[in-house]
Amino acid sequence: MEPVSNATVYIVDDDAGVREALAWLLRSRRLPSESFDSAEAFEAMLAERAAHGGRQRQPCCLLLDVRMTGMSGLALFDKLEERGDIAAMPVIFLTGHADVPTAVSMVKRGAFDFCEKPFSDNLLVDRIQGALALSAAHMEERRAQHELQDRLADLTDRERDVMRLVVEGLPNKLIADQLDISVRTVEVHRSRVFDKMQVKSAVELANLLRSL
Repeated sequence: MEPVSNATVYIVDDDAGVREALAWLLRSRRLPSESFDSAEAFEAMLAERAAHGGRQRQPCCLLLDVRMTGMSGLALFDKLEERGDIAAMPVIFLTGHADVPTAVSMVKRGAFDFCEKPFSDNLLVDRIQGALALSAAHMEERRAQHELQDRLADLTDRERDVMRLVVEGLPNKLIADQLDISVRTVEVHRSRVFDKMQVKSAVELANLLRSL
């Protein structure tokens, strides 16, 4: 699997030895990481970023210990799930043998995967790369959605009216009749809609709008 560029791996584990080992492993694979010794510390970082209007814009994933002092990994996962963060930041649980059933249930709820301690370096890195690829795909989809919203915002009210009827499949003559404008005016608006939405046909336009 090709490495994902500009990605960050977040490590949340209250065991300093585990954090250091994971950070070293990731450095050896040229994967930037940030480590946190508690779920609370990680939440504080996210809250500070949100307070400054920040949002995760680069691919990332979270290596999360199931059991920690203070807020557990499961409780942190619940918070991330409630905020809708796990699509952009896939979670890989780090578990002891006794926690495997719990980790499996978390995967069913949307966690990306789990890795049992002691973990295989190669297997864990493969899972991390898979999580980062999923995050990158989500980021690209979100970017495309924002770009599409910007294109729509650039349309005038009349262009929106014409676009709606074009998508419904009406010919220019019927659109002109419904909007009480000339066919030539419809043609002009239709051309502008296609230019602004960066499409070449009504079918392509309909498919683009359906992606919303």
